[in-house]
Amino acid sequence: MTQTTGGKGAGAVLGAATAATGLLAGVWFAYVCSVMPALALSDDRVYVEVMRNINDVIQNPVFFTPFFGATILAGVAAWQHRATPARTWTLAALVLSVVVFLVTSAANVPLNDALAATRDPAAARAAFEDPWVAWNLVRAIVTAAGFACLLRALAVRARTDA
Repeated sequence: MTQTTGGKGAGAVLGAATAATGLLAGVWFAYVCSVMPALALSDDRVYVEVMRNINDVIQNPVFFTPFFGATILAGVAAWQHRATPARTWTLAALVLSVVVFLVTSAANVPLNDALAATRDPAAARAAFEDPWVAWNLVRAIVTAAGFACLLRALAVRARTDA
């Protein structure tokens, strides 16, 4: 590993972290601008049924790869770039990725679990919709910020390699 670039493999890891984070930002953004506004137009039964279905089907390797991969890869990229000009950006991206993971684990997943357990659609929706939408907006903003940090790290790395 060189002091200026973090090594050849470090560029690939940084690129993969950026891609995974961008994909995740897109997922959260899609909920912000389309999924949740569309569901808001539905009655309680449809709203709860669709969200339960989404919460079930999203638990798959296609989603879990960027969800877990973004944080893992950002951590590896931060380590690989610890002695480079990109260190601040990779470390910031890692911190933001951990924040998203914690928000998801502490807020969105428990809300999903409560929605799955509640039998009264009106009560389930009332307890779920506003907090879930708010926390998802937090995830979207924080993940987009992490994506921007990784893009900046790529730019700093490219400038350093030039």
